[in-house]
Amino acid sequence: NFNTLAISSPKPFVFHVELNRPKKLNAINREMWLEIKDCFEALATNPDCRVIVLSAAGKHFCAGIDLSSMMSMGQQLADSEDVARKGVILERTIKLYQDSITAVERCPKPVIMAVHMACIGAGVDLITAADIRYSTKDAFFQVKEVDIGMAADVGSLQRLPKAIGSQSLARELCFTGRRFEATEAEHSGLVSRLFDDKDTLLTGALAVAAEIASKSPIAVQTTKESMIYSLDHTNQEGLDHIRIINKLNLQSEDFAQAVAAQLTKDEKPIFAKL
Repeated sequence: NFNTLAISSPKPFVFHVELNRPKKLNAINREMWLEIKDCFEALATNPDCRVIVLSAAGKHFCAGIDLSSMMSMGQQLADSEDVARKGVILERTIKLYQDSITAVERCPKPVIMAVHMACIGAGVDLITAADIRYSTKDAFFQVKEVDIGMAADVGSLQRLPKAIGSQSLARELCFTGRRFEATEAEHSGLVSRLFDDKDTLLTGALAVAAEIASKSPIAVQTTKESMIYSLDHTNQEGLDHIRIINKLNLQSEDFAQAVAAQLTKDEKPIFAKL
Protein backbone atom coordinates (compact mmCIF):
# COMPACT_ATOMS: atom_id res chain seq x y z
CA ASN A 1 0.00 0.00 0.00
CA PHE A 2 1.91 3.00 -1.32
CA ASN A 3 0.80 6.54 -2.07
CA THR A 4 3.38 7.35 -4.75
CA LEU A 5 3.82 3.92 -6.34
CA ALA A 6 1.37 1.55 -8.03
CA ILE A 7 2.21 -2.16 -7.71
CA SER A 8 0.81 -5.03 -9.76
CA SER A 9 1.79 -8.52 -10.90
CA PRO A 10 0.78 -8.82 -14.56
CA LYS A 11 2.61 -12.11 -15.17
CA PRO A 12 3.69 -15.02 -12.98
CA PHE A 13 6.60 -13.99 -10.74
CA VAL A 14 6.78 -10.56 -12.46
CA PHE A 15 6.03 -7.41 -10.49
CA HIS A 16 5.30 -4.08 -12.15
CA VAL A 17 6.23 -1.01 -10.09
CA GLU A 18 4.91 2.27 -11.46
CA LEU A 19 5.94 5.76 -10.34
CA ASN A 20 2.53 7.23 -9.65
CA ARG A 21 2.62 11.01 -9.26
CA PRO A 22 1.53 11.85 -12.82
CA LYS A 23 0.21 15.31 -11.96
CA LYS A 24 3.69 16.17 -10.62
CA LEU A 25 5.39 14.49 -13.62
CA ASN A 26 6.60 11.85 -11.15
CA ALA A 27 8.96 14.29 -9.46
CA ILE A 28 10.40 12.43 -6.49
CA ASN A 29 9.39 13.87 -3.13
CA ARG A 30 10.44 12.62 0.30
CA GLU A 31 7.53 10.20 0.47
CA MET A 32 8.46 8.63 -2.86
CA TRP A 33 12.12 8.30 -1.80
CA LEU A 34 10.96 6.36 1.27
CA GLU A 35 8.49 4.25 -0.66
CA ILE A 36 10.98 3.24 -3.38
CA LYS A 37 13.31 1.97 -0.67
CA ASP A 38 10.56 0.14 1.20
CA CYS A 39 9.14 -1.34 -2.01
CA PHE A 40 12.40 -2.78 -3.32
CA GLU A 41 13.48 -4.06 0.07
CA ALA A 42 10.15 -5.88 0.35
CA LEU A 43 10.33 -7.34 -3.16
CA ALA A 44 13.90 -8.46 -2.50
CA THR A 45 12.61 -11.16 -0.14
CA ASN A 46 9.20 -11.80 -1.72
CA PRO A 47 9.23 -15.40 -3.03
CA ASP A 48 6.51 -14.55 -5.55
CA CYS A 49 8.75 -11.94 -7.20
CA ARG A 50 11.56 -12.94 -9.57
CA VAL A 51 11.72 -9.92 -11.88
CA ILE A 52 10.66 -6.28 -11.53
CA VAL A 53 9.64 -3.87 -14.29
CA LEU A 54 9.64 -0.20 -13.28
CA SER A 55 7.79 2.35 -15.39
CA ALA A 56 5.88 5.56 -14.73
CA ALA A 57 2.34 6.85 -15.07
CA GLY A 58 1.44 9.97 -17.03
CA LYS A 59 3.23 12.09 -19.61
CA HIS A 60 6.82 11.75 -18.38
CA PHE A 61 8.90 9.10 -16.64
CA CYS A 62 10.41 11.43 -14.03
CA ALA A 63 10.94 15.19 -13.82
CA GLY A 64 13.65 14.80 -11.18
CA ILE A 65 13.60 15.72 -7.52
CA ASP A 66 10.53 17.54 -6.27
CA LEU A 67 11.80 21.07 -5.64
CA SER A 68 8.93 21.78 -3.24
CA SER A 69 10.27 19.09 -0.92
CA MET A 70 13.67 20.73 -1.14
CA MET A 71 12.07 24.02 -0.11
CA SER A 72 10.54 22.37 2.95
CA MET A 73 13.97 21.06 3.88
CA GLY A 74 15.27 24.61 3.54
CA GLN A 75 12.74 25.69 6.13
CA GLN A 76 13.95 22.92 8.42
CA LEU A 77 17.54 24.12 8.01
CA ALA A 78 16.47 27.65 8.82
CA ASP A 79 15.32 26.47 12.25
CA SER A 80 18.95 26.01 13.26
CA GLU A 81 21.65 28.68 13.18
CA ASP A 82 24.49 26.22 13.74
CA VAL A 83 26.36 25.09 10.62
CA ALA A 84 27.25 21.70 12.11
CA ARG A 85 23.63 20.92 12.94
CA LYS A 86 22.49 21.98 9.48
CA GLY A 87 25.16 19.66 8.08
CA VAL A 88 23.80 16.74 10.10
CA ILE A 89 20.31 17.35 8.69
CA LEU A 90 21.62 17.47 5.13
CA GLU A 91 23.83 14.41 5.57
CA ARG A 92 20.95 12.33 6.89
CA THR A 93 18.68 13.43 4.06
CA ILE A 94 21.24 12.72 1.35
CA LYS A 95 21.99 9.30 2.87
CA LEU A 96 18.28 8.48 2.92
CA TYR A 97 17.96 9.35 -0.77
CA GLN A 98 21.13 7.42 -1.66
CA ASP A 99 19.87 4.35 0.19
CA SER A 100 16.59 4.55 -1.72
CA ILE A 101 18.33 4.25 -5.09
CA THR A 102 20.83 1.70 -3.82
CA ALA A 103 17.90 -0.51 -2.76
CA VAL A 104 17.17 -0.93 -6.48
CA GLU A 105 20.73 -2.01 -7.23
CA ARG A 106 20.95 -4.31 -4.20
CA CYS A 107 17.64 -6.00 -4.91
CA PRO A 108 18.62 -9.55 -5.92
CA LYS A 109 15.83 -9.68 -8.49
CA PRO A 110 16.60 -8.28 -11.98
CA VAL A 111 15.12 -4.81 -12.48
CA ILE A 112 14.04 -3.61 -15.94
CA MET A 113 13.47 0.12 -16.44
CA ALA A 114 10.89 1.18 -19.03
CA VAL A 115 11.46 4.89 -19.70
CA HIS A 116 9.23 7.18 -21.71
CA MET A 117 9.64 10.88 -22.49
CA ALA A 118 11.58 12.89 -19.85
CA CYS A 119 13.99 11.20 -17.47
CA ILE A 120 15.69 14.02 -15.58
CA GLY A 121 17.95 14.34 -12.56
CA ALA A 122 16.83 11.85 -9.92
CA GLY A 123 15.25 9.84 -12.73
CA VAL A 124 18.72 9.19 -14.14
CA ASP A 125 19.91 8.22 -10.65
CA LEU A 126 17.08 5.69 -10.55
CA ILE A 127 17.50 4.07 -13.95
CA THR A 128 21.28 3.69 -13.69
CA ALA A 129 20.75 1.46 -10.64
CA ALA A 130 18.78 -1.02 -12.77
CA ASP A 131 19.95 -4.10 -14.66
CA ILE A 132 18.24 -3.48 -18.01
CA ARG A 133 17.07 -0.18 -19.49
CA TYR A 134 14.61 0.24 -22.38
CA SER A 135 13.02 3.45 -23.61
CA THR A 136 10.65 4.91 -26.14
CA LYS A 137 12.11 6.64 -29.18
CA ASP A 138 10.91 10.02 -27.88
CA ALA A 139 12.62 9.64 -24.49
CA PHE A 140 15.36 12.00 -23.37
CA PHE A 141 17.69 12.12 -20.39
CA GLN A 142 19.34 14.92 -18.41
CA VAL A 143 21.71 14.99 -15.46
CA LYS A 144 20.34 18.38 -14.56
CA GLU A 145 21.62 18.95 -11.02
CA VAL A 146 24.30 21.36 -12.21
CA ASP A 147 21.51 23.68 -13.41
CA ILE A 148 20.18 24.05 -9.88
CA GLY A 149 23.62 24.75 -8.47
CA MET A 150 24.55 21.36 -7.05
CA ALA A 151 26.50 18.22 -7.90
CA ALA A 152 24.39 15.10 -8.30
CA ASP A 153 24.70 13.12 -5.06
CA VAL A 154 22.36 10.14 -5.37
CA GLY A 155 24.18 7.95 -7.90
CA SER A 156 24.44 9.44 -11.40
CA LEU A 157 28.08 10.49 -11.01
CA GLN A 158 28.98 6.99 -9.83
CA ARG A 159 26.77 4.78 -12.02
CA LEU A 160 26.32 6.68 -15.29
CA PRO A 161 29.98 6.38 -16.41
CA LYS A 162 29.81 2.62 -15.85
CA ALA A 163 26.47 2.35 -17.62
CA ILE A 164 27.68 4.05 -20.80
CA GLY A 165 31.36 3.07 -20.63
CA SER A 166 32.67 6.53 -21.51
CA GLN A 167 34.11 8.88 -18.92
CA SER A 168 34.29 11.62 -21.55
CA LEU A 169 30.61 11.46 -22.49
CA ALA A 170 29.47 11.01 -18.89
CA ARG A 171 31.41 14.06 -17.75
CA GLU A 172 30.12 16.14 -20.66
CA LEU A 173 26.54 15.25 -19.71
CA CYS A 174 27.10 15.95 -16.01
CA PHE A 175 29.01 19.23 -16.57
CA THR A 176 26.55 20.67 -19.12
CA GLY A 177 23.18 19.20 -18.10
CA ARG A 178 22.26 18.93 -21.78
CA ARG A 179 19.49 16.74 -23.18
CA PHE A 180 20.58 13.27 -24.12
CA GLU A 181 18.19 11.91 -26.74
CA ALA A 182 17.04 8.29 -26.96
CA THR A 183 19.01 7.48 -30.10
CA GLU A 184 22.23 8.74 -28.49
CA ALA A 185 21.34 6.87 -25.29
CA GLU A 186 20.96 3.64 -27.26
CA HIS A 187 24.19 4.24 -29.17
CA SER A 188 26.11 4.82 -25.94
CA GLY A 189 24.58 1.82 -24.15
CA LEU A 190 22.52 3.68 -21.56
CA VAL A 191 19.47 1.91 -22.99
CA SER A 192 19.67 -1.34 -24.91
CA ARG A 193 16.44 -1.18 -26.92
CA LEU A 194 14.09 1.50 -28.28
CA PHE A 195 10.34 1.12 -28.74
CA ASP A 196 7.89 3.17 -30.79
CA ASP A 197 5.63 4.16 -27.92
CA LYS A 198 4.84 3.55 -24.26
CA ASP A 199 2.46 0.66 -24.92
CA THR A 200 4.96 -1.33 -26.98
CA LEU A 201 7.67 -0.43 -24.46
CA LEU A 202 5.71 -1.97 -21.58
CA THR A 203 4.73 -4.99 -23.65
CA GLY A 204 8.35 -5.58 -24.59
CA ALA A 205 9.68 -5.06 -21.08
CA LEU A 206 7.10 -7.40 -19.56
CA ALA A 207 7.84 -10.06 -22.20
CA VAL A 208 11.53 -10.01 -21.31
CA ALA A 209 10.65 -10.06 -17.63
CA ALA A 210 8.44 -13.11 -18.13
CA GLU A 211 11.24 -14.90 -19.97
CA ILE A 212 13.68 -14.19 -17.13
CA ALA A 213 11.07 -15.22 -14.54
CA SER A 214 10.78 -18.64 -16.20
CA LYS A 215 14.44 -19.37 -15.44
CA SER A 216 15.88 -20.77 -12.23
CA PRO A 217 15.67 -18.01 -9.58
CA ILE A 218 18.87 -19.34 -8.05
CA ALA A 219 20.70 -19.02 -11.37
CA VAL A 220 19.32 -15.58 -12.20
CA GLN A 221 19.89 -14.02 -8.80
CA THR A 222 23.39 -15.46 -8.53
CA THR A 223 24.17 -14.09 -11.99
CA LYS A 224 23.11 -10.60 -10.91
CA GLU A 225 25.08 -10.83 -7.67
CA SER A 226 28.24 -11.90 -9.49
CA MET A 227 27.98 -9.23 -12.20
CA ILE A 228 27.48 -6.43 -9.66
CA TYR A 229 30.36 -7.71 -7.54
CA SER A 230 32.63 -7.87 -10.58
CA LEU A 231 32.01 -4.20 -11.46
CA ASP A 232 34.30 -3.09 -8.63
CA HIS A 233 36.65 -6.06 -8.39
CA THR A 234 39.35 -7.66 -10.50
CA ASN A 235 38.54 -10.54 -12.81
CA GLN A 236 40.23 -12.97 -10.43
CA GLU A 237 38.28 -11.64 -7.46
CA GLY A 238 35.09 -12.10 -9.47
CA LEU A 239 36.08 -15.66 -10.36
CA ASP A 240 36.82 -16.44 -6.72
CA HIS A 241 33.47 -14.96 -5.71
CA ILE A 242 31.38 -17.02 -8.14
CA ARG A 243 33.36 -20.19 -7.40
CA ILE A 244 32.51 -19.93 -3.70
CA ILE A 245 28.82 -19.42 -4.51
CA ASN A 246 28.57 -22.16 -7.14
CA LYS A 247 30.12 -24.86 -4.98
CA LEU A 248 26.73 -24.78 -3.25
CA ASN A 249 24.42 -23.76 -6.09
CA LEU A 250 25.57 -26.50 -8.45
CA GLN A 251 24.10 -28.94 -5.94
CA SER A 252 20.66 -27.33 -6.16
CA GLU A 253 17.57 -29.00 -7.60
CA ASP A 254 17.29 -26.16 -10.11
CA PHE A 255 20.56 -27.15 -11.76
CA ALA A 256 19.59 -30.82 -12.00
CA GLN A 257 16.14 -30.02 -13.41
CA ALA A 258 17.44 -27.55 -15.97
CA VAL A 259 20.16 -29.90 -17.22
CA ALA A 260 17.71 -32.79 -17.49
CA ALA A 261 15.27 -30.63 -19.46
CA GLN A 262 18.01 -29.59 -21.88
CA LEU A 263 19.15 -33.17 -22.41
CA THR A 264 15.68 -34.63 -22.91
CA LYS A 265 14.23 -31.64 -24.81
CA ASP A 266 11.31 -31.68 -22.39
CA GLU A 267 9.14 -28.70 -21.58
CA LYS A 268 10.68 -25.96 -19.48
CA PRO A 269 11.01 -27.05 -15.86
CA ILE A 270 8.98 -25.34 -13.16
CA PHE A 271 11.28 -24.09 -10.43
CA ALA A 272 10.34 -23.85 -6.77
CA LYS A 273 9.98 -20.47 -5.12
CA LEU A 274 13.10 -19.00 -3.57
